[in-house]
Amino acid sequence: MEIRFKDQSPERIKTDLLTIPVKERGLNEPIIRRLDRYLGGKLSERVKRRNFIGAEGSVLLHPTEGRLPAAHVLLLGMGKEHEIESHFWRRSGAQTRKEAAGIWAEEIAFFLPPTSDLARIAGPLTEGFLLASYQFNKYRSDNKRSFALRALTIVKSGLRANEAADRAVRIARNLTPGVFLARDLINEPPSMTTATYLAEQAKRHCRGPRISVEIWDKKKIQAMKLAGLLAVNRGSQEEPRFIIIRYRPVGRPKKKTALIGKGVTFDSGGLSLKTSKSMETMKLDMAGAAAIIGAMSVLPVLRLPIEVTGYIPSTDNLPSGSAQKPGDIIRYLNGKTVEVLNTDAEGRLILADALALAAREKPDCMVNLATLTGACMVALGTQVAGIFGNDRPLVDTLIRCGREAGEDLWELPLVKEYREDIKSSVADIKNIGSSHGGAITAALFLQEFVAQIPWAHLDIAGPAFAEKDILTCPKGGTGFGVLTLLNFLSSL
Repeated sequence: MEIRFKDQSPERIKTDLLTIPVKERGLNEPIIRRLDRYLGGKLSERVKRRNFIGAEGSVLLHPTEGRLPAAHVLLLGMGKEHEIESHFWRRSGAQTRKEAAGIWAEEIAFFLPPTSDLARIAGPLTEGFLLASYQFNKYRSDNKRSFALRALTIVKSGLRANEAADRAVRIARNLTPGVFLARDLINEPPSMTTATYLAEQAKRHCRGPRISVEIWDKKKIQAMKLAGLLAVNRGSQEEPRFIIIRYRPVGRPKKKTALIGKGVTFDSGGLSLKTSKSMETMKLDMAGAAAIIGAMSVLPVLRLPIEVTGYIPSTDNLPSGSAQKPGDIIRYLNGKTVEVLNTDAEGRLILADALALAAREKPDCMVNLATLTGACMVALGTQVAGIFGNDRPLVDTLIRCGREAGEDLWELPLVKEYREDIKSSVADIKNIGSSHGGAITAALFLQEFVAQIPWAHLDIAGPAFAEKDILTCPKGGTGFGVLTLLNFLSSL
């Protein structure tokens, strides 16, 4: 899709779809009145008939019937002026693309008011258009032509060359392929996305002069004593893999960061078997790993002056005669012992290996992403991820970076008193707590393996997978976390 900027009056723009953002109760703006005159009052008639006032997220599509060079006008509700933030422009881009697809508009013009900050808006607006274009049709048998947008023109009166806006569009173009890669990995069938396949995809996509991928097979994993990963893998016919992705900048790095992603390629629950309904979407259980691979694949383009290492333990979790059993005990790299009381709480078992391994490298900070607990979904729903951490500046920075990326994070507490719930009578800790506060006790479990390093845990169980189409993503994997991580790494 071509993206360009133009200084032109809206009534002179030749395009398939002209989008005009409208503030709530702002329908008396000169631009709206001017367009209505060209349209013979038909626009205002439709506004009244539909009771359109410009509330946030509301839309009104009007065909111009040849009265304007633009074939259709789309009024896009902005809501109240003081509430307009970058997430609005991201959703506006996605909403406009959705409306364009409905009328097969191949060229779109998006008009911005003269007082708007083009550099601040161009990035999220472009991101919205691009994110909403994602499709996963690899396994569809029909050959219907899919909608393809050819050009987006961002129009602003008095527009001058704007290097910051150009850069924002360029960054948006660079970031979205990482999100698409994460979505593709999640959406693949679980019989395809084995640990071996995930490792191959990391090697294929994380390429460049400053990035390398190391794959540990089962023999190497045994040699490195990654006992949690080996325990979860015992029920599977597929071998596990441990993936290490290293990005090193030119020159001395400013910071050293570790990213850890849960890579359970399919979770049946093991011997603590899930119901068939609960298994339907369990291919998503490697969404944390997918986010790490997606983010790391973009780093060679961004050329950040920091060192980043991604750690991904990967296996499926299946029942068999050789599967780990409730009551088994695992001894980890850092000496901790864990009693396994529920084999369906397996994500924390493999993350513990990766966290302990990453902590040995003494990074400046560690961030892990995992579809870890249903309890977090109960607390925060499907649109917001939980965040826990032992370092206030790190948590605050990630929350801010998530908000800027349109990926909301909400902090949940590491309640020290709840650690009593994961004490074991035969080992140091056990892998489940009581029936309450499951997201918190899972985070407290992970904290046992981070040493004293600044650390944040993102429980992305809710927003990692869309159960229905949303504005920026069709049903399926969302790639949640990729943009937050890239914003975070860019801020260091």
